[in-house]
Amino acid sequence: MTSSVRIKVMDNLFFDNPTSHYLPIQKSIRIQGHVTSISLEKLFWDLLDQIAESQGVKRNQFIASLYIEALNHHGDVKNFTSLLRSACVQHILSKENV
Repeated sequence: MTSSVRIKVMDNLFFDNPTSHYLPIQKSIRIQGHVTSISLEKLFWDLLDQIAESQGVKRNQFIASLYIEALNHHGDVKNFTSLLRSACVQHILSKENV
């Protein structure tokens, strides 16, 4: 007997998402004098731009400050792209709870 899992997708939220939103875009960022390359999906780059603007800084400044904050708090940053994605999600969730 085979089982079938059906997921109800409301208003085609996922199917109507243009591929340009989730294809990775690689950008070079200077953090503490070192140039590093970060690969994130367009939606995350857009969110980082919005967050940085709300903080009154440029995106690269915001990203560098997140890195330094994480470094000071944890001693190292194991997966910085995951940290950036998490920061974006936390930002969205905090706006929903206002």
